[in-house]
Amino acid sequence: MPGDTTNVNINNKATAQNTYDAIVVGSGISGGWAAKELCEKGLKTLLLERGRDVVHIKDYTDTEKAPWELPHHGNLTQADRENSPIQSKCYAFNEVSKKFFVNDVENPYNQVKPFSWIRGYHVGGRSLMWGRQSYRWSDIDFSANGKDGHGVDWPIRYKDMESWYSYVEKFAGISGAKDGLPQLPDGEFLPAMEMNCVEKHVAARIKERFKERAMIIGRTANHTAKVGDRGPCQYRSKCQEGCPFGGYFSSNSATLPAARKTGNLTLRPYSIVLEVIYDKDTKKAKGVRIMDSETLKTEEYYARIVFLNASTLGTTFVLLNSVSEVFPNGLGNTSEQIGHNLMDHHYGVGASGNIEGFEDKYTFGRRPNGIYVPRFRNISEQTMRTDYVRGFGYQGGASRGRARGHDGIGEDLKDSLLEPGEWSMGIGSWGEHLPYYDNKATLNKDKKDKWGLPTLDIDCEFKENEMKMREDMKASAVEMLEAAGVKNVKAYDNAPPPGFCIHEMGTARMGKDPKTSVLNKWNQMHDVQNVFVTDGSCMASSACQNPSLTYMALTARAADHAVSELKKGNL
Repeated sequence: MPGDTTNVNINNKATAQNTYDAIVVGSGISGGWAAKELCEKGLKTLLLERGRDVVHIKDYTDTEKAPWELPHHGNLTQADRENSPIQSKCYAFNEVSKKFFVNDVENPYNQVKPFSWIRGYHVGGRSLMWGRQSYRWSDIDFSANGKDGHGVDWPIRYKDMESWYSYVEKFAGISGAKDGLPQLPDGEFLPAMEMNCVEKHVAARIKERFKERAMIIGRTANHTAKVGDRGPCQYRSKCQEGCPFGGYFSSNSATLPAARKTGNLTLRPYSIVLEVIYDKDTKKAKGVRIMDSETLKTEEYYARIVFLNASTLGTTFVLLNSVSEVFPNGLGNTSEQIGHNLMDHHYGVGASGNIEGFEDKYTFGRRPNGIYVPRFRNISEQTMRTDYVRGFGYQGGASRGRARGHDGIGEDLKDSLLEPGEWSMGIGSWGEHLPYYDNKATLNKDKKDKWGLPTLDIDCEFKENEMKMREDMKASAVEMLEAAGVKNVKAYDNAPPPGFCIHEMGTARMGKDPKTSVLNKWNQMHDVQNVFVTDGSCMASSACQNPSLTYMALTARAADHAVSELKKGNL
């Protein structure tokens, strides 16, 4: 039985060799931060990654090639779609970047209801392919559960996070403008990228027409100035392929080099963590058991603290698979909340159209960023809705493509291809998903993966509140564009399933009460004090902002607390 170590023959020499001060599971955005912080605070840290190693710059193969230099000109093959029917639908999946996404056939899961699990198993995880939009949460977000009764109240507020947001922003390198919006706190920014001429026009018209709304440049982890030896961004907009210039934040370019610099990091790729090993006598975790994904051999590693950062659903698997006499339903699961309250942002709804009057203007470079319209619903008495709670924001931008209809052959055809077409402006919305207990991930021990391990059953949906919000998301998009003078505005709702926004979170939530939550205000498990969870699974609500910056700040904060408690002898 996993967790039962009564009949294990202990090799004391191997035990000593496999003992560290800290173990971090997962090397993505939050895992990289955990490794950096723990190593810099003097802890000998083992970083476990289930996939292969990816060496910064060296392993970003083919990203400097033009499309016509690639075998399929950047397009996907039938084999790509067959091996990765889910991953290949992701906007970031292309002929070059596909090596950073899993093979769906080898990594199955079970969709009780439609759910798109987009992921990559390699060192750096999704920090290599992420969208890089980086926004702080405000007290409107941290206090929402407590005010409207959905989910459990967060055990922290913005004041607990403010200095940690600043701390991670300075290292990560976030470009943006100080916009003075209470619902979207300003941060420590590199110089902002610039809106193009049409975006500036639309932003000005929105400001004139709607007092409570603003259109700003996106806040992104693309570096507009050098950050140490990283960057600046070259405006190639090929970020998902890996950046040889270090032009955006990733574990590979930033946190892991910082961790290695200390001499305290040991990285072990090809390490599938099967379970956290619980010691019922000390009431603590004593380490983890892994399977080498290449040899299929199992091995144990030991540490005084364990950070779980395997991504929301990966951490859910580890916790549910960590069963013992004390925790028969999963490590630290006396609340019966692990796996439940799964959330993702709902998106794929918005509007677009054409705009006239800028025929003598064009864009320069390929800016890897767009505009952002911060939440403007349910943030004040004047903006309250009666048909749904919480809110949404928009991302998007203006662009100008080639003219339609190409005439002639040879030189005439080439000249016609250089003719610019109409300007277009579009905005798409990201909406908050409420935490529902019956949106969940559970272990399926009957269906196994290629390593013979249980798979996850994922049962998640958007409900009435999200559907009511989507109606407003679509209508407000049309309203703003038309007010800005955009012509031929057309609305859309593609209705992608949960998971497709790649912001899954909530399955091991923070809370004040151990009976209704898994983690305390320091991201410690209520039941197992030396286990910390700081990836998306820790979230008690989803807000509507992209969540990765909050994962970074929570991780740095939790690591600081963990080391402090270690020094005091409390862990």
